Amino acid sequence: MDIEQRIQKIEERNVRVEAEKAWETSAFRVCSIMLVTYVVACGVLFVIGNENPFRNAFIPVIGYFLSTQSLPFIKRLWINRHLSENSK
Repeated sequence: MDIEQRIQKIEERNVRVEAEKAWETSAFRVCSIMLVTYVVACGVLFVIGNENPFRNAFIPVIGYFLSTQSLPFIKRLWINRHLSENSK
């Protein structure tokens, strides 16, 4: 395999990796997961006879949303700590 083909494959891989990274941080992904979580939670709560399944299904959705908002902050703290420990 010549060098140009190798570079072409690396560039194609980089495009895929960037697309996956964009998906992981997209608002569309977060909203999709929130919707699926709400529907599943409603179904489970309805099946087990919860009095207010539609209202109570918001609890796991809110928990998921809050975790997606706080994790980037926690991730930055961890990375900074990890980098400072490894630079010693």
